[in-house]
Amino acid sequence: MKEFNYYQPTKIRFGRGRIREVGEAVSRFGRRCLLVTVPVFPDFEGLFQEVKEILEDSGVTVAHYEGVIPNPTTEVVTAGARMAEDHRADVVLGLGGGSSMDTAKAIAVEATHAGTSWDYLFFRDIQPTEKTLPVVAVSTTSGTGSQVTQVAVVTNPEEKVKSALYHPHLFPKACIVDPELMLTVPGHVTASTGFDVFAHAFESFITPSGSPYTDLISFEAIRLAAAHLPRAVKEGADLEARTHMAWADTLAGLSIANAGVTLPHGIGMAIGGMYPHVMHGEALAVVYPAILQYTYQAVPDRFARVGRVFDPSLGDLSEAEAAAASCDVIEDFIKKIGMSLCFEDMKVPSEELRALAEASLVLPDYKSHPRVVDLEEVYALLLKSCRMHPGRTQE
Repeated sequence: MKEFNYYQPTKIRFGRGRIREVGEAVSRFGRRCLLVTVPVFPDFEGLFQEVKEILEDSGVTVAHYEGVIPNPTTEVVTAGARMAEDHRADVVLGLGGGSSMDTAKAIAVEATHAGTSWDYLFFRDIQPTEKTLPVVAVSTTSGTGSQVTQVAVVTNPEEKVKSALYHPHLFPKACIVDPELMLTVPGHVTASTGFDVFAHAFESFITPSGSPYTDLISFEAIRLAAAHLPRAVKEGADLEARTHMAWADTLAGLSIANAGVTLPHGIGMAIGGMYPHVMHGEALAVVYPAILQYTYQAVPDRFARVGRVFDPSLGDLSEAEAAAASCDVIEDFIKKIGMSLCFEDMKVPSEELRALAEASLVLPDYKSHPRVVDLEEVYALLLKSCRMHPGRTQE
């Protein structure tokens, strides 16, 4: 067995109705809270108000920053940091999907450090210190796993780059994962965020950076996503499916916090930086079929195990045959949840694919892929993700 380390400092409060504990969770770390969310809209207006009342009943003074957008930008973070400073916040609560939780983490850094959050990206010489405000995270989607990771993804619109802060100080001190908060998430958002769950778990499972522990939890997340994501997409009010997906999301987050991700996420981040209108799960789904075909022979045992989760009849095949077949069954899964996409669907111009290929190699994720790519190979994979390319099956 290989040697490994595993670190996870976040206290997880998982279960239905646990949102009622948000006041207790936050008040352990401060009495002046910046609540970070998307703008108020009807589906979440009641939840936002409930959370503020619970916090105030627990003796916490609340300022509400509702400026979060999908693919949150440096400007969004800076505006939130200024509000945190004005409020003299001593704790930040991120309530929402990955964008809200990531913004909360970045605000926690920028409000307590010189410069902006962009100055503290994972590859910089300077990194967040212990001055970083404590963060509590409440997830309302099953997607990014940000409630249990040390990552905050931020987009710089001027540079058209999507990158990340990555530091142990960014782990939330506590998180609440309450599946009842996810019952109203629309079908396509459920599919997109849910595919991100699968991608986190799958990439953690195939990367050489994994360990026996991350293998255990990532494989369970794959199993849960395979069984329950189609149900959650089709029947959003299915509380059982939502509960299983919430747990899958948490497990996948625990996996990537220690094993990391691989090539698809490097490409997905590049897509998000250049084309911020594209959801992260969409960016992953569009390139997954081509990447699966490119990769399966590098780790056939891993692909075979995953393929048999989706189709137990693959157990009758040899490992090599099951690995090859796994690409088709995973692509069938992508189609089943309505995420079979191409670049044309997402209005990504074909003439910009080479620039996108170059951007895909900026982050180091591709170095952790079982089969490491070069620029021409990435470009070829992107071409295969276009509808009219001969390497893509016509629908």
